[in-house]
Amino acid sequence: MKIEEVQSQTKKQRIATHTHIKGLGLEPNGKAMPLAAGFVGQAAAREAAGLVVDMIRQKKMAGRALLLAGPPGTGKTAIALGISQDLGSKVPFCPMVGSEVYSSEVKKTEVLMENFRRAIGLRIKENKEVTELSPEETESVTGGYGKSISHVAVGDVIYIEGNSGAVKKGGKLQPCKIEWAKTPPWVQCTLCWNIRMLTLHDLDAANARPQGGQDILSLMGQMMKPRKTEITDKLRQEINKVVNRYIDEGVAELVPGVLFIDEVHMLDMECFSYLNRALESSLSPIVIFATNRGICNVRGTDMTSPHGIPVDLLDRLVIMRTETYGPAEMIQILAIRAQVEELVVDEESLAYLGEIGQQASLRHAVQLLSPASVVAKMNGRDNICKADLEEVGTLYLDAKSSARLLQEQQDRYIS
Repeated sequence: MKIEEVQSQTKKQRIATHTHIKGLGLEPNGKAMPLAAGFVGQAAAREAAGLVVDMIRQKKMAGRALLLAGPPGTGKTAIALGISQDLGSKVPFCPMVGSEVYSSEVKKTEVLMENFRRAIGLRIKENKEVTELSPEETESVTGGYGKSISHVAVGDVIYIEGNSGAVKKGGKLQPCKIEWAKTPPWVQCTLCWNIRMLTLHDLDAANARPQGGQDILSLMGQMMKPRKTEITDKLRQEINKVVNRYIDEGVAELVPGVLFIDEVHMLDMECFSYLNRALESSLSPIVIFATNRGICNVRGTDMTSPHGIPVDLLDRLVIMRTETYGPAEMIQILAIRAQVEELVVDEESLAYLGEIGQQASLRHAVQLLSPASVVAKMNGRDNICKADLEEVGTLYLDAKSSARLLQEQQDRYIS
């Protein structure tokens, strides 16, 4: 066997916090299943999110906003990711955190507008006339190691590299009309259309990038990493005019996506006032906010407001509430996480982890799984038992235990 034919067995996907979320887990009638698509509980919030997905697909929610409110660790980010999974890859989904707007290079409002434009897709239809090509076996042009077969068929988008002559596929065309050439060699030609998916930010960045010359200074400037600069409103208005003309001509179709802003209480009054105006724009995506704050001050002011959001913006929001998980739901979530991380945990250990989740937090209980598996392997076992979790529990403290120790030993710390 040739060495280039050997496939790597290494896992390519990193296991993250919400790897197990595959959707909202709803029945065809919109009812939430108790355990489906990685979700446990939160039936009311998932059903409300399912209605949002239906409205997005029917293009009836553009310019509206949604707020996910609930205590920490109740699945707000998971619901937003479930919405993106149900919408599919053809609908843009742009996640961000409220603290991302604070940059030393770009204004806060510019960061918000950039993410707004990332969440608005543009489906462009291009007409192409292509020639039917037959698959052909040729000598490899990259060094002579074996032979390469170019699998090219009618409807394939191909491009040819100028330096090597290699033919590569870049997508698929949809045939709409077949014609025959009137002169030899009677090559079959097909008039096809290709659908490209772009975002408005892609168009902004492409038109804002300066076109360098051929002199040495321009080449050096292109090689160096450019500093992040703002895109002017004038340029965006010109791009909007072109986009609207394409839409009127039927060449393009606007696809409002989803902008998810987590920790929205981190935004200040300037950002909130800008969001009020941006939501009223004709080119606006569906905005989903998430926060775990109760009644608190709006950042940068002495004004108190629910969730740290001004009341005038709250009036525009549809608010979805997430509830704290019960003991049985916590055990089911821990079992799903153990399965995703390929860990073997017995029933007694899961029940013990559920108690830890009730006393401390669900996140702390999930974080104990990986170190407990290491301790179990050091003890010569593949499965995690209660003794492993008790040993790990003595090594790592949760937030509540740490705060209690600080209260008891306050005189030993610098305050």
